[in-house]
Amino acid sequence: MTAIVETRELTRSYGTTLALDHLNLEIPHGAIFGFIGPNGAGKTTTMRILTTLLTPTSGEAWVAGRSVLREPLEVRKVVGFMPDFFGVYDSMKVWEYLDFFGRAYGIAPNRRQSMIGELLALVDLSHKREDFVMGLSRGMKQRLSLARTMIHDPALLILDEPASGLDPRARIELRELLKELRALGKTVMISSHILTELAEMCTHIAIIERGKLLAAGDVQTILRSLQPHRTLEVRVLRGVAQAEALLRPRADVLGVRRASAPATAASEDTTAVPAANVPEKDAAPAGEQPETLLVDYSGDEDSMGELLAALVGSGVTITRFAEQSNDLEDVFMQVTKGLVQ
Repeated sequence: MTAIVETRELTRSYGTTLALDHLNLEIPHGAIFGFIGPNGAGKTTTMRILTTLLTPTSGEAWVAGRSVLREPLEVRKVVGFMPDFFGVYDSMKVWEYLDFFGRAYGIAPNRRQSMIGELLALVDLSHKREDFVMGLSRGMKQRLSLARTMIHDPALLILDEPASGLDPRARIELRELLKELRALGKTVMISSHILTELAEMCTHIAIIERGKLLAAGDVQTILRSLQPHRTLEVRVLRGVAQAEALLRPRADVLGVRRASAPATAASEDTTAVPAANVPEKDAAPAGEQPETLLVDYSGDEDSMGELLAALVGSGVTITRFAEQSNDLEDVFMQVTKGLVQ
């Protein structure tokens, strides 16, 4: 996958403060790219450089093959930027607001009018076309601002904290809209502190702290790199001791431990192998309580299937067999140190 954004040794200083420290970053075409970091990490500085609103102290950056230093006007044609504090004109109607920016980008009148209708439909604001901007809720203003960033049909959308201040419903609507934009072929770079929401929508992430890039890549690769072996969650209804006796001698089992309570940390999108078809409500034999085993496992998915078959074949009753996984919050806490500028 080719990169739509590339930075090389990108550096930016504010007096004695080093906001960006030789940042080398790539964003693939068609990705939803999560840019993660604490306040003061350099996220907004990076975004402003990529949108030609700020000049780097040193280094270089390219957007769609165009240099942000030598070809800023060309870069602006392929980028749509929504800052964390977006500006709207309260005295304008919704359609007038989009028409204003369409004129600023030199879009022909006929195309401008059709584009306004298409964008309002995309962000679900067609019914607010004749309303004044000042009467919109914050979530609606956010969606209108996003429509404005797309008025010139950019290939790259750069969104700085787009979910800030939104209620839960508006955040869900925004998340679904970003997925739809990706389906339309757009690349989206998004910064946010809401890590759980980024995990649900992002294909790639980068973690930055004090201007330094700490980790970058596709989400699953980064999660796997920080979790070198699998942890299997095996919920045993009957035959716990028998399961342990079968598991411990295996070369691909690095350790087995009983959870003090039924584990619930496995993510819904974990890799899971279908468990034995036994209702969990069935009673265990007298004196035996259901138990959850956490198995540190080095095998692949084929081996996981064989392991499950061996457990079931030996008479162990299993109601859950799934792989636990780190989430973005785990990654963030492992990689960062809580340092600020």
